[in-house]
Amino acid sequence: MRAGTALLPLLPLLLFGGASWFARWVRPSGDEWCFLPLVRDEGFMALVDRFYSADNGRVANGVLVASYSVYGVAGQQWYAGISVVVMLALLWGWTAALLRSVRWRLPRGIPLFSAATVLAVFCFASTNTYKTFYWPASSVSHTFPPVLAAAATIPALLVVSRRGKAVAVVSAFILGAVMGTLSEETSLVALALLAVALLLGRLLFRAERLAFARTWCAAAVLGILVGTAVLLTSPGSRNRRTRHHADSMFAPESLSASLRGYAQVLHTLVTTWQYIGVIAVGVLIGVLVRRTDGGLPRPDRRAPLFVVSVLVALLLAGYVCMVIAYPAFGPSVATANRLWNDFLFPLLLVLVGVGGLLGNLAVRRYRRGMLPVAAGAVLVCVGVMAVLAVSLRDLDGDMRARAKAWDSQDRMLRARAAAGETVLPYKRLVVSKMSEPFGKHPWPASCVATYYHVKKMTKG
Repeated sequence: MRAGTALLPLLPLLLFGGASWFARWVRPSGDEWCFLPLVRDEGFMALVDRFYSADNGRVANGVLVASYSVYGVAGQQWYAGISVVVMLALLWGWTAALLRSVRWRLPRGIPLFSAATVLAVFCFASTNTYKTFYWPASSVSHTFPPVLAAAATIPALLVVSRRGKAVAVVSAFILGAVMGTLSEETSLVALALLAVALLLGRLLFRAERLAFARTWCAAAVLGILVGTAVLLTSPGSRNRRTRHHADSMFAPESLSASLRGYAQVLHTLVTTWQYIGVIAVGVLIGVLVRRTDGGLPRPDRRAPLFVVSVLVALLLAGYVCMVIAYPAFGPSVATANRLWNDFLFPLLLVLVGVGGLLGNLAVRRYRRGMLPVAAGAVLVCVGVMAVLAVSLRDLDGDMRARAKAWDSQDRMLRARAAAGETVLPYKRLVVSKMSEPFGKHPWPASCVATYYHVKKMTKG
């Protein structure tokens, strides 16, 4: 049993290894056409300044984007592998901290297996895995932030001393401020969950922890509000609001259109059967978890209230995310899956909790014969990962075909630019509905011209 559970993490880790290997086929598209030449020609801080002064005000976002853009195309290719290591480490650490905080233990390998499986479903069960996992600009804004927000609670979960509490409160404020300038949507979701924690504090926390928990939540809220204020008062944010007529987001037609789009999003999420793998992870945890003294954990009677409260908060926050994105995306908010990730990730964590309650209920009622239930949960997770592996293989084929065509065209364009031509033909090379020159949005063409040091690109 112990040997088997210790080997379980190899399954999702192999999936991530293959996905990271496929990232060698990533080539510039979308916003990267503009980011890469700016960093190449003017340096790291030029892109950060552009984010703050012209584009959107997201300073922390600009720092992360510039960090991979300084390495050119290679930076885009490395991003997937590096980001998955960071996200998995954060989620694994959060899982371990949570278990320690509630004085529960799991067999060796189960915490890592659980964290990796949830992250794999989050990244690869998406309606557009390329934009969720392989497109760095999207990952920095909508995939990494919700994982970071969950991991921000680690210091609070582990704290035991007065000095530790002070450090945890300060870190909550700092990470909140970073979040405020990293992702507006994740900040909204975090504020909604923090509001639940503050309102239900007496029900959620032990009496001796209540004061600290409230102080920590208040510091996180204050940090997010400070970061958001920096973002909203920036010239870039003002430009973005003017460009997309953001004042129209509260118009009745915009609110109703956002609601229709949100209903379509929820329908897509509910009918994405791969998310059952996350519930299976929870069932596995609920069956195998034990207190440190060896007894079965007894869920608090208030656990269903907490789950329902968090679910309602997430659903409301998800709708607000659609509202603030609608001026920029219009009806496409219903299909721009990267916008969902900010509230989808905590929703997946709620599903883990629901599965955990079901697993614990089963093991408390039927103390014997739980091995088949645990084995069944593992088989469900393995089946989901097998399906995700097949979809990744298909995406790998699309990415490889584009990469080969892109490399061939890149050599041709560089040769003609070196020969003195100033107007070059560009053939659109689209993968996973990414923006390319001469498509729905014309702006990439000018950035491609800058990338190749020519005056203009024409449709090839």
